[in-house]
Amino acid sequence: MLDDVLVADFSRVLAGPLVGMTLGDLGADVIKVESPGGDDTRSWKPPVDAEGGATYYHAANRNKRSVVLDLKDDADNVLARRLCERADVVIANFRPGTLERFGLGYEQTAQRNPLVVYCEVSGFGEGAGAELPGYDPLVQAVGGLMSITGPPGQPSKAGVALVDVIAGLYATTAVLAALRERERSGRGQRVTVSLMQTVLAALINQATAWLLGGAVPAAAGNAHPSIEPFATYRAAGGELMICAGNDRQFRALVTELGLPELADEPAFATNAARVTNREALRPRLEAALAADGCASWSARLAAVGVPAGPINDVPAAFAYAASLELDAVGEVGGVKTVRYPAALSRTPATLRRRPPGLDEHGDEIRRWLAG
Repeated sequence: MLDDVLVADFSRVLAGPLVGMTLGDLGADVIKVESPGGDDTRSWKPPVDAEGGATYYHAANRNKRSVVLDLKDDADNVLARRLCERADVVIANFRPGTLERFGLGYEQTAQRNPLVVYCEVSGFGEGAGAELPGYDPLVQAVGGLMSITGPPGQPSKAGVALVDVIAGLYATTAVLAALRERERSGRGQRVTVSLMQTVLAALINQATAWLLGGAVPAAAGNAHPSIEPFATYRAAGGELMICAGNDRQFRALVTELGLPELADEPAFATNAARVTNREALRPRLEAALAADGCASWSARLAAVGVPAGPINDVPAAFAYAASLELDAVGEVGGVKTVRYPAALSRTPATLRRRPPGLDEHGDEIRRWLAG
């Protein structure tokens, strides 16, 4: 559906490249512009693929062509400017002001290409935080996410760079909106997103707890601050995640556990009461759960409408998705990646190109730009 869109992707690492890859999945022609040293993630190893390349790089770079352009080199800089002049979308995630020094900033590009949608991802915006480096774990720390993640007293980062991922998705949405608006106005625009604003937006209910209720959220391990039972509980042989989000599901849960009387006890009859008395509820649930294993409880609880499941490792998670007939993995050019997760009935996302080698398409792209 975006097969008439040309994207110049000057970004590296994750948030920016994810924007480019998502647009590429949706049909855009994405040219990945790399420095002579290549994207940082090309050297982030182990783990490595069968050819010794960093697996991290493959996470956000399929459906792209690669060209090396040294922006400090006059000839390469001319080619970079020509690319921006032809592009529908430019993506960058340098520190604010960096590309301006090479004549490739938004204002400079828009003078030559007023239709351009110019997307920039930064760590901390363009004001007082413009010079601060913006790696995901740092933003998780200063942005409050670590304070509510992990066991009490042990601030923890998420297991993947979630802020980068969410920023990339917010930015992609904004780029698509800007392209749609361009159809009406005939004008491009600048799109900016910072990791710091992204992490605050990602706090969701924890943010509104503070903004509207004055409550300071705190880490609660796997428990939910506002719902109970909505956490992991020990069963025979492992931990079971149970998400009983309303009174009906709670009644179904305790009935299946052989404890139907709990649904009528004042201390547990409502969600608010259960949250208040969660420390009294947990041992009673876990005493019953000890009679069976996670796999059995998952099936039994699902049968009565209670969401529950084991804590899978990554291989087990992919196996579980396959068992549900979810087509989560795609392969192109011998490289397996996770498919774009949204299904479009008429214009589906496609896997057309494996993540490119450094400067793999350099000759063809330079000839095109020179001509």
